[in-house]
Amino acid sequence: MTGKTRKPATRLAHLGSDPARFAGAVNPPVFRASTILAPDLATYETDNRQRFEQGETVYGRFGTPTHRALEQALTELEGGADTLLYPSGLSAVVTALMTVLNSGDHLLMVDSVYGPTRKVCEGTLKRMGIATTYYDPTTSTEALKTLIRPETKAIFLESPGSMTFEMQDVPGLTATAKAAGLTVLMDNTWATPLHFQPLRHGVDLSIQAATKYIVGHADAMLGAVTANADWAKPLRATTYELGVCPGPDDAYLGLRGLRTMQVRLARHAETSLALARWLEQRPEVDRVLHPALPGAPGHAIWARDFTGSCGLFGVVLSRAYPRRAVGAMLDGLELFGIGSSWGGFESLAIACYPQSQRTVSRWEAPGPLLRLHAGLEDSGDLIADLDAGFQRLEEAAEAG
Repeated sequence: MTGKTRKPATRLAHLGSDPARFAGAVNPPVFRASTILAPDLATYETDNRQRFEQGETVYGRFGTPTHRALEQALTELEGGADTLLYPSGLSAVVTALMTVLNSGDHLLMVDSVYGPTRKVCEGTLKRMGIATTYYDPTTSTEALKTLIRPETKAIFLESPGSMTFEMQDVPGLTATAKAAGLTVLMDNTWATPLHFQPLRHGVDLSIQAATKYIVGHADAMLGAVTANADWAKPLRATTYELGVCPGPDDAYLGLRGLRTMQVRLARHAETSLALARWLEQRPEVDRVLHPALPGAPGHAIWARDFTGSCGLFGVVLSRAYPRRAVGAMLDGLELFGIGSSWGGFESLAIACYPQSQRTVSRWEAPGPLLRLHAGLEDSGDLIADLDAGFQRLEEAAEAG
């Protein structure tokens, strides 16, 4: 049995582990280092020429064995040629974009993208002379062709969409983009490389906010980009030129989280679907936005391309509840925290207003959108917490 034919649980338990190298330690130790000494001048000069090579340890900013262990594990999971780590998911997005774009280029960006990525397009990229056109997340392959200009160099995908969970036809859009000579980038944080491998569907650069499910414990910030063979060296060069690197402790926490990611994701997915099924029966709910839920928008694409889901999904309320009523519901929740990020062991609930972050695709809904993350708590307890929350929602709405 080869490494590539082993089941995901087995691979996650062993990827990036090299006990023989580290005195038998199952987990690679944390290497905290800036200066790496060379035994002589000739080696030092050779090391400086090898700083762009995989596996080399020549200076702390270029990575240590701790970083390399996680990079190698993610590279194999993604089916890529190389992986680089970053101090946050957003820095991973920025570095990936700056690797493939130059002044005068044109970028196609999905309209449902993660909010901070949009700000990068409207801020940093615009100042660099890079134009961005947003496209509807449900754009067909034929419609995509009409958006491509001579100066278009890249397209950015995120499936499902941030907050609103639209599923994109990644294989179809990628094939159309590649036929036109475009580079394809994708934020794959929701599915992780465990449940969807973008590079196997033609994507060039797969981006992870590893802060979420890879770290998995809400205690470290981390990003990752895995590149195919065409973009591996340019990505590493841009990363080093920008000087971005995470601390070794955070890289270690990412590798630690990777070991249990399948077990955690299975529980997150099971609980989120239990909540989703309960929620779709509630009179306060218009629709549930969970790609893995039969009948939900995008379910057919999810079932075709993905092997699993996670704990993050959306709930559209059935009427225009005032903000104070939504606040009464969320503020009184005992098990769902109100906070950014997701992917940790804790459940979260926030109110979202997608219409403020759309350019070309109109968001239409009868009421507010709630984004829920199902943590590792008991599903029955979470349902009871939401049930009490709906009572507060209605009471506050009726109070006027």
